[in-house]
Amino acid sequence: MLNIISLGAGVQSSTMALMAAEGELTPMPDCAIFADTGAEPKHVYDFLDYVESLVPFPVYRVMEGEGLEIDLIESIKNDRRYAGPPLFCDSPNGGMLRRQCTSEYKIKPIERKVRELVGLKKGQRGPKEVAVQQWIGISMDESVRMKINPTKWINNRWPLIEKDMYRYDCINWMREHGYREPSKSACYFCPYHDNATWQNMKDHDPDSWERAVKMDELIRNGVRGTTEKLYLHRSMQPLTECDFDPDRDQFDMFDHECEGMCGV
Repeated sequence: MLNIISLGAGVQSSTMALMAAEGELTPMPDCAIFADTGAEPKHVYDFLDYVESLVPFPVYRVMEGEGLEIDLIESIKNDRRYAGPPLFCDSPNGGMLRRQCTSEYKIKPIERKVRELVGLKKGQRGPKEVAVQQWIGISMDESVRMKINPTKWINNRWPLIEKDMYRYDCINWMREHGYREPSKSACYFCPYHDNATWQNMKDHDPDSWERAVKMDELIRNGVRGTTEKLYLHRSMQPLTECDFDPDRDQFDMFDHECEGMCGV
């Protein structure tokens, strides 16, 4: 039985990994897997390096293709298929494009690595019995994200739920144990950012902000299969013109965003 952490280098999954390293979660994981979209802010990669230096088990980094950012840019330039984020669509009915990025760039590469660790070849059927406990970093305030793994020989486990821990409990645990405090893990151009996240990026992460503005401009005239103008912000305005007033923010990303399988 392999115990594998889905590590996103955000608050919850990082707390889970470090609690395991401290012996507060058992058994000791065999490894952690980080699915790299190629579009995380620098602070996420920095914190991933930090966590990796502290845990006694290997951390594998996996990627689908050349990563979400490059694949999306290339798909726009060359009019080819892409599995992209749920961009906001300026059409009579409004709404968002179908989300494909989580499955393609988070779940798929993790599953591929898990199969490799179990010793399965491409196309080979998995074991008849559960062979993997996959630890997912979901806390009590995100319990809506809990999903049973569709692969029968992989059993999802939610250690933070078992410990009745909320996100603020994770942050407090980090502080009490003298660890650095992580930030939220998400692609820099994720349409599910709330206003506070966009404003914080604009104020404190100029590199990510500049890249997000460029991506927002790049998607404007549509991607393959669409003719409507597309935006990263739900106001359907260019990022440079958006009002990021947090008091007007009623957007709950967990009602829409997460499939509960990538462990960010």
